Amino acid sequence: MADVVFVIESVLGRPVSLVGQSMGGHTALLVASARPDLVERLVLLEAGVGGDGNDRSRSDLRRFFTSWPVPFGNEAHARAFLGDSPLARSWIADLEMRPDGLWPRFDPDVMVETIAHVDAHPRWPEWCSLDIPTLAVFGAEGMFSAAAKDEFMSRGSPQVTRVDFDGGSHDAHLDASAEWITALRAFLVRV
Repeated sequence: MADVVFVIESVLGRPVSLVGQSMGGHTALLVASARPDLVERLVLLEAGVGGDGNDRSRSDLRRFFTSWPVPFGNEAHARAFLGDSPLARSWIADLEMRPDGLWPRFDPDVMVETIAHVDAHPRWPEWCSLDIPTLAVFGAEGMFSAAAKDEFMSRGSPQVTRVDFDGGSHDAHLDASAEWITALRAFLVRV
């Protein structure tokens, strides 16, 4: 959160429209709550208040990341293991070439530990304190249940607009990108 505040204050020097997906959306929500003077609009894609993970979900995530047979010899090897979905293509595009092959740019343990902090407890007070124009976007195949989406909206300010995509997963910016761009543009122009 401090890094985001630093960039806004020292690089941009003015309030911004802050956009975040998943854990990035959670961070954006916390920044907007802690520093409302720096955020004039907020866009959350498949993001929530946190507190919804558990030991099993974190173990599954760790197992997935540590199952990668790294280093991958080349992109074709990475694609054979990860697949060819929009998310897999994104993972592959971000692999780092080292002398012995392609490696992820993250440490699985650090990734899981970071998510554990988001899972620690829900940040309802921060969400409920927001009083800025906010767009909450969810994919039909995303990670939130209908009840979770409804609760999120019911506890938000009247300035929150909800958009649900007919398609799209938790990574709707990748697999429903046309809908995502349309919703984002419409919100930013309207506000």
